[in-house]
Amino acid sequence: MTIAHVVHRFGMGGLENVLVSLVDHLPSERFAHVVIALTEDERGRESFRHSDVEVIALHKREGKDLGVWWRMFTTLRRVKPDILHTCNIATLEMVVPAWLAGVSRRLHAEHGRDIYDLDGSNRKYRLFRRLLSPWVECFIPVSRDLERWLVEDVGIDRSHVKPIVNGVDPDRFQPVSSGLERGSRDAYSIVSVGRLSAVKDQIGLIRGFDRMMALLPEERRVCVSLTIVGEGPERSALEERRDRSPNCAQITLAGARDDVPEVMRRCHLFVLSSLAEGTPLTVLEAMACGLPVVATAVGGVPDLVHSGKTGQLVPPGDPERLAAALVSYVQDGEKSQRHGEAARKRVEQTFDLNLTIRKYQDLFLSSH
Repeated sequence: MTIAHVVHRFGMGGLENVLVSLVDHLPSERFAHVVIALTEDERGRESFRHSDVEVIALHKREGKDLGVWWRMFTTLRRVKPDILHTCNIATLEMVVPAWLAGVSRRLHAEHGRDIYDLDGSNRKYRLFRRLLSPWVECFIPVSRDLERWLVEDVGIDRSHVKPIVNGVDPDRFQPVSSGLERGSRDAYSIVSVGRLSAVKDQIGLIRGFDRMMALLPEERRVCVSLTIVGEGPERSALEERRDRSPNCAQITLAGARDDVPEVMRRCHLFVLSSLAEGTPLTVLEAMACGLPVVATAVGGVPDLVHSGKTGQLVPPGDPERLAAALVSYVQDGEKSQRHGEAARKRVEQTFDLNLTIRKYQDLFLSSH
């Protein structure tokens, strides 16, 4: 069985990492994969364990580009996939050329919203999904929040909605054997991982970090650092905001990294400042590494983080509340360790990648 996975851009990000995990872990004797990027391929087939995964970039232009429909049609006629698997609204329209190309099964996954539709209330986007729903066998939301929204707000029939929550590999993302291995007793490292985009609000994170530092005793401030891992269109704005920070020397923009598990294991606390989310993989990765999580209560995040047990939830766009939550962990190492251990157990019990893979496999193998 051949599956054509369609993304807007095949770059570094949570959605793409979910896709790589899916391709790598589905049994190779039963599934073959093609990844199609509407715009650009920034990662290549070397991202996958299996060298036979084909990655195709269609080089879609900004705005309307009807030519990409023809390029998609001809690509699918050549590849002849059994299933089309589109991801997020930017790729949804590709179900039409897939239907014309004779792809009989067309599945669409919703991983989260963008800066243009944070709360899912955009009427044009809702109507767009409803109009294209006859060409979609089922919608795959990655969180309960997205599932409810698709059914109640967008108007997709519940029988055509099959939720599958993201999972993480607990063997790849593991805690250090001792809290002392994260560094000296005095040092405290905060990390955030995500694409540098407006919806992730890393500028708000830097504001919250600055306010947190102002709440700490002076002798404690010198021991605390913030590392932001990721790349994206907001890098220049983030660099400018970091350079204006009184704590500039303690804020690192680390860029894209291929050693995220190791980076997380060297840190004490994970923070997510997003304005909107689906089920963020980075939160689960941090929890698997035994880190407590301070995160904004958006999308599917409250399904992951149990506030007061595995971390703390704060409102989006509120640097003061974010700062207060960060301080509570920086000042209480025992709380950090206790909540980090609980976070690891929660991943093992509920968000194991193997469960996610089994659900996708069952869906792909099921008949319409």
